[in-house]
Amino acid sequence: MLTPLDIENKRFTKTIKGYNVDEVDDFLDQLTIEYEKIYKENSEYKNKFDGLNKELEHYKTVEHTLQSTLLMAQSTAEDIKAMAQKQADQIIADAKKEAQKMVESVNQDEVEIRRKTEDLKKQFEVYKAKMEALLISQLELLQNKNENEED
Repeated sequence: MLTPLDIENKRFTKTIKGYNVDEVDDFLDQLTIEYEKIYKENSEYKNKFDGLNKELEHYKTVEHTLQSTLLMAQSTAEDIKAMAQKQADQIIADAKKEAQKMVESVNQDEVEIRRKTEDLKKQFEVYKAKMEALLISQLELLQNKNENEED
């Protein structure tokens, strides 16, 4: 690629029927100025382009990092949710076991109370029969005594 300096330093050979040297020099000077502007603009655009590419790479890296972080956060959230569900299931299972133990204990207590109630009823019946027998024997004694006193 030609540089503005190459255009400026370019010299043509002179011939008798050639172009007017002053016009060619003026045109080359004008061409050099215009080309230098375009060359500088092009250089600035290349620098800007390189800077923008670096920024783009930076943002791509940030995007990748954010995506990785988001995936990790989602994974962690799922792990926490699974662990919480597992703990909830364990709490429910433990509560069911404890409730079953309580029901069994209450059932055993009920059986024991029923047994004691039956024992007390039997003891009451025995006591009642003894009292009845005692009262009958006392009544008979009183009747015998009354009969002996009347005789």
